[in-house]
Amino acid sequence: MTFDDLNLNKPLLSALHDLQFTTPTTIQQKVFSVMMSGQDVCGIAQTGTGKTLAYLLPCLRQWTFSKERFPQILVVVPTRELVAQVVETVQKLTPYMTFAVAGFYGGVNMNPQMETAAGKLDMVVATPGRLVDIVLSGTLKLKNIKKLVIDEVDEMLNLGFRAQLKNILDLLPPKRQNLMFSATITEEVQALIDEFFNNPAVIEAAPAGTPVSNISQSVYLVPNFNTKVNLLELLFREQTDMTKVLVFVSTKQLADQLFERLEADMPGKVGVIHSNKEQNYRFNSVRQFQDGTFRLLIATDIIARGLDIAEVTHVLNFDMPEQPESYIHRIGRTGRLDKKGNAISFITPAEQEQLGSVEALMNYKVPVTPLPDHLEISTVLTKAEIPEVIVPNIVLKKPKRESGAAFHEKKAKNKKVNVKVSHKQKMLEKYGKPKSRGKKR
Repeated sequence: MTFDDLNLNKPLLSALHDLQFTTPTTIQQKVFSVMMSGQDVCGIAQTGTGKTLAYLLPCLRQWTFSKERFPQILVVVPTRELVAQVVETVQKLTPYMTFAVAGFYGGVNMNPQMETAAGKLDMVVATPGRLVDIVLSGTLKLKNIKKLVIDEVDEMLNLGFRAQLKNILDLLPPKRQNLMFSATITEEVQALIDEFFNNPAVIEAAPAGTPVSNISQSVYLVPNFNTKVNLLELLFREQTDMTKVLVFVSTKQLADQLFERLEADMPGKVGVIHSNKEQNYRFNSVRQFQDGTFRLLIATDIIARGLDIAEVTHVLNFDMPEQPESYIHRIGRTGRLDKKGNAISFITPAEQEQLGSVEALMNYKVPVTPLPDHLEISTVLTKAEIPEVIVPNIVLKKPKRESGAAFHEKKAKNKKVNVKVSHKQKMLEKYGKPKSRGKKR
């Protein structure tokens, strides 16, 4: 099947031809006719399988021009990067259409976005928090929405956007088509479907946890952080096919730490991106990675759901994610749209259990690659790797003192004896001679 076999109009087919897209992916084929029928859809597919085009093509095919300034299509996504990339994809699909799309996300000044929202829009792509802010301001109204798309809904709920999502769903007109795309169906996702969707068709392109077949996976067993850095630098120097490498780490602190180490040895070739970085810095890092300025980009797990960069040659798990599903999202950044990809993981003894969880999820044993003979094995441990010595707080009890009768000499001033003194004696001591009280009268 080709895109020509789908019920697409000429403007969309011309745009796909310009982009040199000829064959729809599995999820794109399965979703198209169901969405065109108007039924609610819940699409289950791995990252990298073409979900964005799967929902954009039917939405754009059924869109009709309206003089109303409020949008007809709403796409809600979890990250700023994904907002930017969905907007860019829409713009690439609509050069032969008069179609206005805008993206709204947090972390930047809201005033320019408010000005955009005050104009005519056909589609809005937004993160939940910023969308709620703009709608509550009164600048943007959702009364004309005919199609709602919630992409990466499981990640959105993981990030704590449940309240905002419910607010958005309550503000939408009841007569609309709901389209949800997710890599996994968790209990929370199912609860959202049961509450707001109308008998959705569940379309599954591949079971959750199934590794993409065109991604070659391998594992290196390494002892510690510094040896991981040495191995990464060695592979980067010697393997010439590692031209666009996405390195995943689990924390923002580790991302910055690794960037400082690599930037010193490979100046101008390494970028870093995580949620603490300013928006312009994040966009610039992605742009420089896309255009080849950076050969290596360090990212955290949240970015695994928001990056759609063409021709990533390798995904490198510098450390393993806590959730095994995150491994699938990470490696899905390479081998996209039926191209070949490579996924490499560095595993310390402490990460063996996480590797086992990933292999159990995939039902696949990742092959181990021997360490290069000339790799420098470091014996220097980071502060986090040094075993914590716990000294028990033992409280020694003082021995009980034998107690007996207490006795001590009285002080001289306390050695008083009560003696009855007569008046005559008192007068004698006071005046030196006895004094009488006088004769009685």
